[in-house]
Amino acid sequence: MAVTLSEQAARHVANFMVRRGKGIGLRLGVRTSGCSGMAYQIEFADNARPDDIEFESHGVKVLIDPKSLPYLDGTELDYAREGLNEGFRFNNPNVKDACGCGESFNV
Repeated sequence: MAVTLSEQAARHVANFMVRRGKGIGLRLGVRTSGCSGMAYQIEFADNARPDDIEFESHGVKVLIDPKSLPYLDGTELDYAREGLNEGFRFNNPNVKDACGCGESFNV
């Protein structure tokens, strides 16, 4: 499988990288955190690491470390605006439970 971006998310990332003036793509991962066990990490990648697994979605490179991939496999990262709120959303089919505040999940 793979990790993908929606068209809206890819457009947002590409526009931000242009304004930022550097970067090769988006780095996604997970870390132990929160009341449900795991939390998403998202940052712009300026370079690839030797063990990164790379995907491309709508022209944007997505880099993931091998330890995070089992938790993110099949995930689509979306970007949405609702009223005054906007941000990324992880549509992750592996999530079995999430905390009430939405900051962490478990698989």
